Amino acid sequence: MKVILNKDLNPLGEEGDVKEVSKGYARNFLFPRDIALPYTEKTVKLFEARREEIEAKKAAKRQDAAGIKEKLEALELVITVPAGANGKLYGAVTSQTIAEELSKQGFPIERKRIEIPGNVFKSVGKYKVVLKLYESAAAEVTVTVQAQIVKTETKTKAMPERKARRHEAEARAAASETEPAAGAGAVAENSRTESAAVENTAAEVSPDTEQN
Repeated sequence: MKVILNKDLNPLGEEGDVKEVSKGYARNFLFPRDIALPYTEKTVKLFEARREEIEAKKAAKRQDAAGIKEKLEALELVITVPAGANGKLYGAVTSQTIAEELSKQGFPIERKRIEIPGNVFKSVGKYKVVLKLYESAAAEVTVTVQAQIVKTETKTKAMPERKARRHEAEARAAASETEPAAGAGAVAENSRTESAAVENTAAEVSPDTEQN
């Protein structure tokens, strides 16, 4: 069905625009929220009477877009991302990434309005992105993607500890291999001592037996 927008609604259109939408969308969403009105002779006359007011609002939006465009094009976004030695990112820089960075800088630009060559950046470097502002107004912004520095201090400190634990384990293993051999020697020595004691006892008993 045909409706006239009573308010701006991205990406459908702006106040005063005539649009074709489904009946369900109009009745369940647009009409209850006063975003649009049915396209009738009465509503057409109503918006014709407001034409100057609507055009004045659009002119103000154009002026705002021009001011934002100038500020954005003077801006250089720097985004730091973990990357390998070859410059490949561990992940990717997307329109959402850039939208978040722009918001931090005070420019709340919707990610849908951000055009990235190839949709994503996967390597460090300097790039250009286009931000659609209002109507045909757009800003070209420089985005520098740089590698995040990975600290290695923790790994360096951990190396001596790992080596010490390995040496300790090797020492315990060597000790466990030696203990059985030592134990066997002690058993053999005990056996020899016991045999000698039996022989001595036999020798002492034999003469007395012969005399009897």
